[in-house]
Amino acid sequence: MADYHTLIVGAGFSGIGAAVNLDKAGLADYLIVEAGDGVGGTWFWNRYPGVAVDIPSFSYQFSFEQSPNWSRTYAPGRELRAYAEHCVDKYRLRSRIRFNVEVSGAVFDGDENVWRVELNTGEIITARFLVNASGVLTIPKLPDIDGVDSFSGVTMHTARWDHTQDLTGKRVAIIGTGATAVQVIPEIAPIVQQLTVFQRTPIWCFPKFDVPLPTAARWAMRVPGGRTVHRLLSQAYVEFTFPLAAQYFTVNPFAKRADAAGRAYLRREVRDPVLRDKLTPRYAVGCKRPGFHNTYLSTFNRDNVTLVTEPIDKITGSGVATADGTTYDVDVLILATGFKVMDVDAMTFDITGPSGQTLSAFWEEHRMQAYEGVSIPGFPNYFTVMGPYGYVGSSYFALIEAQTHHLVRCIAQADRRAAHRVEVRQEANDRYFAEMMRKRHRQIFWQDSCTNANSYYFDRNGDVPLRPASTPEAYWRSRSFDLDDYRFTG
Repeated sequence: MADYHTLIVGAGFSGIGAAVNLDKAGLADYLIVEAGDGVGGTWFWNRYPGVAVDIPSFSYQFSFEQSPNWSRTYAPGRELRAYAEHCVDKYRLRSRIRFNVEVSGAVFDGDENVWRVELNTGEIITARFLVNASGVLTIPKLPDIDGVDSFSGVTMHTARWDHTQDLTGKRVAIIGTGATAVQVIPEIAPIVQQLTVFQRTPIWCFPKFDVPLPTAARWAMRVPGGRTVHRLLSQAYVEFTFPLAAQYFTVNPFAKRADAAGRAYLRREVRDPVLRDKLTPRYAVGCKRPGFHNTYLSTFNRDNVTLVTEPIDKITGSGVATADGTTYDVDVLILATGFKVMDVDAMTFDITGPSGQTLSAFWEEHRMQAYEGVSIPGFPNYFTVMGPYGYVGSSYFALIEAQTHHLVRCIAQADRRAAHRVEVRQEANDRYFAEMMRKRHRQIFWQDSCTNANSYYFDRNGDVPLRPASTPEAYWRSRSFDLDDYRFTG
């Protein structure tokens, strides 16, 4: 007999959402294991200066637990951590979470029809069902630069920020100009002696309507229907600016005008035309996720900020050397190089099916794919929240709610049928993957300019495992997919 009915890996918002939906379905025999000593996932680990959501707060929350306590239209990271703590306490999840526990690997026992999950403590936990809620913004990605480990000063990745380090008056280098760097650079530039920013690919950046919420707005969120109105308006904005723009690029004329808006913002913010040209992307808006910030671009006007676009040759004991022979001596090296996202290496632990094949090997052989982004053939009783072709690009909370509803439908049906195994049928998976391939031509990613974007959306096969759909479609399908697409046995 299994130790638990369901084991959930990760106590971020994906794990919290899965647990709440399991409780609602009366499937309360579960355990959550979490590598950190707190909840919140991405928002627990990422505490760099300026960390905040890049989607309006009204959309970046569960639809069933809408907070009236956001201080701004775009909440800072500390409020997301507080919101995670609130959800865990309100829904009484804390007693079913084990902190400071990492999963080393999981193997499906075909004789007993259970997952045997090895922890870093040396324990083996068994569970009928395994839910991987460890997310994609999990494993910090180190730059592939010679000597990155040889720097004698302070090195830190933005996802593991060391707040004991005081940057005041220091010479600081930051590698990367993605979404994280867009938030960090304006925060630290005023206090450091010199900030050298190493840019490989510029990012499209747009203004952000980030303002404190007035008392009247907070009051409106507490009256009946107030939060629903705020959320609907926010959802419409989010849907219009990414899923509809990126997933339906070929039929959406607005998306094709975004480049002009980005260039106009650059002209307003950056005085030096040479610098402005260096900060101008050579790819269409949407090839990679754009940044939203009100002072990122103007920060490069500061005398103590230098933008370097020459390729990095190596990192030395004292700083960063570029291909033109210049060495930039620095005291602190910040790696704003993101995460392993669309990559089999992004998996935090090995998953081995009953045939002995690992999930990473399956994806290496067959390309990244998953039925509705949730299930993979050959891996029974296993579900993932952030699987390939699940995410449409809007709020992660929309994804979490759709995916957890899908997997709970499967688990509940297995219990009703007293089935030992539930596994997506190969023909259903093939049909879904073919649909993704058939529809992807309308996405922005397949335009010629995207080859210059260096976007993490692309995996090593050149695929973009994002779902070419709208949020309402993904939400509806999680509630209407044919359960006969799964095989229930035993």
